[in-house]
Amino acid sequence: MTAVAFHFNVSERRDYCCRLLRKAERSGARLVVHGDAATLADLDRLLWIFDPLEFVPHWRGARLGALPARLKATPVLLLEQLDAAALAPDYPVLVNLASTVPPDVAAFSRVIEVVGQGSDDREAARLRWRWYSAQQMPIERHEARS
Repeated sequence: MTAVAFHFNVSERRDYCCRLLRKAERSGARLVVHGDAATLADLDRLLWIFDPLEFVPHWRGARLGALPARLKATPVLLLEQLDAAALAPDYPVLVNLASTVPPDVAAFSRVIEVVGQGSDDREAARLRWRWYSAQQMPIERHEARS
């Protein structure tokens, strides 16, 4: 069963995601970050510069099929389109930055939802929470620290 974790009241989603991805990559996790093109482009840029002494290995693309063979070991993928069945065996964790629940999300063992402080972001998160709850997926709630 897919476990879902909501991280609420995140003051700066991009910075929070960078720290989250760095922590996950350090622990050996392999993740997929899903969102729209603009959000992923911004996150991609920030992952190169957010810490001058470290780099979070990642690749950004529209879909998994565009990933070059030589980069198959990359621990973090930033993807606009998900093929959950192909991704989940090698990338069991999904960080969802989209406003809706991605299709076939149950293929992942864990989903992380990062929710900002804006009213639109919070309302979209409520809808996603209801969807996960209706699917009887276990949900954890985390409050982001200031």
